[in-house]
Amino acid sequence: MSKSISMKRVLRSSTLVGAMALAFGAAPSIAQDTGTLGKIKSSGSITVGHRDASIPFSYLDDKQQPMGYSLDLCAKVIDAVKAELKMPTLKVVLQPVTSATRIPLLANGTIDIECGSTTNNASRQQQVAYTMTSFVTANRFISKKADNLKTLADLKGKTVVSTSGTTNIKQITELNAAQNLGLNVLAAKDHAESLLMVDTGRAVAFIMDDILLAGLAANHPNPGQWQMSTEALSVEPYGIMLRKDDPAFKKVVDGAMTSLMKSGEINQIYAKWFMQPIPPKGINLNIPMSDSLKKVIANPTDSPDPAAYK
Repeated sequence: MSKSISMKRVLRSSTLVGAMALAFGAAPSIAQDTGTLGKIKSSGSITVGHRDASIPFSYLDDKQQPMGYSLDLCAKVIDAVKAELKMPTLKVVLQPVTSATRIPLLANGTIDIECGSTTNNASRQQQVAYTMTSFVTANRFISKKADNLKTLADLKGKTVVSTSGTTNIKQITELNAAQNLGLNVLAAKDHAESLLMVDTGRAVAFIMDDILLAGLAANHPNPGQWQMSTEALSVEPYGIMLRKDDPAFKKVVDGAMTSLMKSGEINQIYAKWFMQPIPPKGINLNIPMSDSLKKVIANPTDSPDPAAYK
């Protein structure tokens, strides 16, 4: 049998199968099962991306169990997904991610939602989507008090570090070039390594979101040695991250987040992680809710524009 004849039969067969599917109404059901909701329904599980050291948003306790503010918010989102799909026993799979892997793993379908400490900005919204902003922080740096470093100008000519795959390392690299600061910018694999590099003298400052720096410093064996910069380099809104161009899933997640905000339940979750002792060391970060976050709770938004949070 010739290859051309064989191919013609395959094509005719494919056409026939397609016609039968349309005739019996199979095509509409396939269309309905696409997207994240369809993926979750067919697999019977939702895969949640989480961090291991983004205190208090998404981190591991002393028993290596994921926990945190973002994971508590995601638990409410998952409840909404269960209700939407009428799957009360939906399995939740927890998948560790890093700053560098979180976006690729979301885009390729390895995770369905990312519950960490991820900045929502215009550049990232070209690749992924976000639900309503759940926290507003600022980009600052932490250093040893003995070095007396408070502003960006104080870092001129020095070695600094930030975590690979973050908006923070991108911003400090751009500021370094624009202001001719002469910085040596190092990239660490994660936040713990970044702090360690300052602790051991390989860098003088760790540039990151101030709330994450506060959590890392509070849990350090010598928390009193650290000093936060007085100068904020940028405004950073956080949001739970979703796949782009999936309006059906985003509608469910946005609905859950908006409900949390309108009911005031988010205030209780915030107090649990920022105003009370938290595992594993029972440290109270004692960080009252900012006016920027209060503004978001009153009027939920997924805007990547820093001006929306001032």
